[in-house]
Amino acid sequence: MSYRIDIAAPAQRQLRKLDPQARRRVQAAIELLSEEPRPPAAKMLANSDGAWRVRVGDYRVIYDIEDDRLVVLVLAAGHRREIYR
Repeated sequence: MSYRIDIAAPAQRQLRKLDPQARRRVQAAIELLSEEPRPPAAKMLANSDGAWRVRVGDYRVIYDIEDDRLVVLVLAAGHRREIYR
């Protein structure tokens, strides 16, 4: 069962700001979420309503899973020192 990937507008802007190599790595990780939205390395964020985080080197992807609609909504993507601000 494959999930559809939706990327929120703020996350799209954040992805465009990344350098090309980091952008490719983050986008590859996002694409993998369509097959496995809860990979073993993903963690649920403590201070959010069901948001998840996956690490991609020094970068983080914050996303929400809508199981009823089979959608992974990417909320934010960026360097770890900036993503939680």
